[in-house]
Amino acid sequence: METLGLQLSPTIALNFPRNRRPTKWKYLSGFAPLPIATAPSFSNISIRRNGVTRMQVVEEEYEVKQMRDMAAAKKRWEALVREGKVKVLTPKEAGYAIQLSDKTLLDVRPSIERQKAWVKGSTWIPIFDVDNSLDAGTLSRKITGFMMGGWWSGVPTLSLNKDFLSKVAEKYPRDKDLILACQKGLRSLAACELLYNAGYENLFWVQGGLEAAEEEDLEREGPQPFKLAGIGGLSEFLGWTDQQRVASAKEGWGYRLVFSARLLGLILAADALFIGAQQFGHYLENLRSQ
Repeated sequence: METLGLQLSPTIALNFPRNRRPTKWKYLSGFAPLPIATAPSFSNISIRRNGVTRMQVVEEEYEVKQMRDMAAAKKRWEALVREGKVKVLTPKEAGYAIQLSDKTLLDVRPSIERQKAWVKGSTWIPIFDVDNSLDAGTLSRKITGFMMGGWWSGVPTLSLNKDFLSKVAEKYPRDKDLILACQKGLRSLAACELLYNAGYENLFWVQGGLEAAEEEDLEREGPQPFKLAGIGGLSEFLGWTDQQRVASAKEGWGYRLVFSARLLGLILAADALFIGAQQFGHYLENLRSQ
């Protein structure tokens, strides 16, 4: 904070997402467990008489371990902030730092979020990015992720960027002031720990991420507001995310009518498919009867 020459707000409690099932965590050489959108382990696979494979997910031990890992990571991250090893910036303070101190922001979000909205002049080095490989393991994770809610939330399968530290080192020396931001503030704090353990000492974390930023806080580029960059899937298409509800309250009826029309179109398309399937079934029955 002193490095940037700004008077910043005191450190406050870390805001981590609640009421959301955590993604799977993997340890990275003693660093904080970082979230990777992989599928949980499956067991007790049984075969029904009709030949359909039913997979029963055994989650109790898995969830307990995740909660324990997350609690340990949160304590380490809180210690980094409490001890001043990572300084806290609000989105507004980050904007001032960029404008007044000519600092650049390090955006660690995956490409699917970055391409929707980004801070003008920021550097993009994702700590996780969309996994586009087509090997059997990745395809299995993608299918599982889609079936477990990815179709609704639009959350893609992500993989760790193994070149994250090396790419940061190529651009910035270890004494460089680095302002890290992601969409909600969790991955950027994990990235701060990675960088601190790698020898970076002048680290600044944007609390709450870009989603907490108002449009006047940071100079934005891209087709969407910062608050909408992290949503996707059918929930975004229908306008049923919390971020879109807030936006609709500001934009008025015109904004709501767009999503109402989409919902109506989806219902009509589903009805058309259902009727078409019935007609096709009747057609097959008539062919068999002849």
